Amino acid sequence: MRVALAQVITGRDLADNLRLLEEYARRAKEGGAELVVFPEAMMRAFGNSLLDIAEPLDGPWAGRVRELAEELQLVIVAGMFTPGSASDSGGGRVRNTLLATGPGVETSYDKIHLFDAFGFAESDTVEAGTDPVTFDVGGVTFGLATCYDIRFPALFTANALRGAVVNIVAASWGAGPGKADQWQLLSRARAVDTTTFVLACGQGDPATQGIEAKGTAPTGVGYSAVVSPFGQVLEALDGEPGLLFADLDPAVVEEARQKLPVLANRRDF
Repeated sequence: MRVALAQVITGRDLADNLRLLEEYARRAKEGGAELVVFPEAMMRAFGNSLLDIAEPLDGPWAGRVRELAEELQLVIVAGMFTPGSASDSGGGRVRNTLLATGPGVETSYDKIHLFDAFGFAESDTVEAGTDPVTFDVGGVTFGLATCYDIRFPALFTANALRGAVVNIVAASWGAGPGKADQWQLLSRARAVDTTTFVLACGQGDPATQGIEAKGTAPTGVGYSAVVSPFGQVLEALDGEPGLLFADLDPAVVEEARQKLPVLANRRDF
């Protein structure tokens, strides 16, 4: 199966971000991809208000992504913001949601682990999700995760136990000393400790486009990558926007799980 990762840099304007998504989705289709992954916060970049733009999964922004996926016959995974639950104890918060839509696919995942670290408090504006989510494309099972989730192996293991042979991580990774190295290290670690392919798709680094960082909002560092179940980086980008392709063979996961049966050997404490 051919997949694509679209490392883009989003801004405040929802329509502009949709146009960016459409441009890269069309390029992914032209390159032969069956599935394309976009970053977290594809709807609107962090550092901007979120409550005023959050919309349900049947709203106009998601609807346009869904129409495009249907037109291109391409599965699209993209980060957006949906309204929080009526029972949200924090009040006035949104959900950080990954929409997955396309031929035979219609699901979503709400980010479970919120980025309350490195001087940023995502939980001030975002309500946490609770449940892992997987979906199938052409007989291949994918698991979903978002950014800070990558620091928590149990979610990736849960996806794998639900049949995932590929884990998707959509991110808008925070910049800072050593942060890009951590992103790359964690992508490889999650692949090895679940014997899955990892598709780690992040926002590009705004600094590469002359955009100055403001505040502590995580706006991306780039370094999107496709990692094998043995931890080998198969394809990768640097900090600049770009589109990468990779061909995934589920037989590689079967081989990895025979040689390195960490899922079978695990113990629950």
